Amino acid sequence: MASSIPLQVAETVQTAHINRHPSPTHDINPSTAASRKEPVTLEKATHRLYPDEGIDEDDDEEDIPYSVLRPKPRRHHLPPIPDLRYEQSYLHSIRSADAWWKVVLITARDQVMMPFMQGVLYNLAICGWQYWNKNAQVHGSSIGARVRRWWYGVNNWKIPPQ
Repeated sequence: MASSIPLQVAETVQTAHINRHPSPTHDINPSTAASRKEPVTLEKATHRLYPDEGIDEDDDEEDIPYSVLRPKPRRHHLPPIPDLRYEQSYLHSIRSADAWWKVVLITARDQVMMPFMQGVLYNLAICGWQYWNKNAQVHGSSIGARVRRWWYGVNNWKIPPQ
């Protein structure tokens, strides 16, 4: 009975965050400023910043393009944006865990080991790039050397001696 207490705590935390009746229109694609269509109003400026500006008064009457007043409707209706929040992905990954130690293993894998491995691979890639780039020469005949000489010329930099 004592071994099921951590499992019950994990289940309680997990089920406390699950919506019983989720709304796809609300949860999948939350509203943004672009979701609301408000009418566009165009107002003429009634005053000028500088009174001497604009000797010719005919420039106030500008032609407004028809595409601004009546934009074309979208041709393609995109699907709703998927929910990529941390909570949903974490709950999905621990869904199959049936013991507390599996929850700990999944959490350690997702939150410790994967970011660590990504950092190591990123660092190795950057170090390799720096090593390769340091050894690249300006005076070679490769495409990279030609691009580098062109870049030196564009910026008026002095090409280092061989």
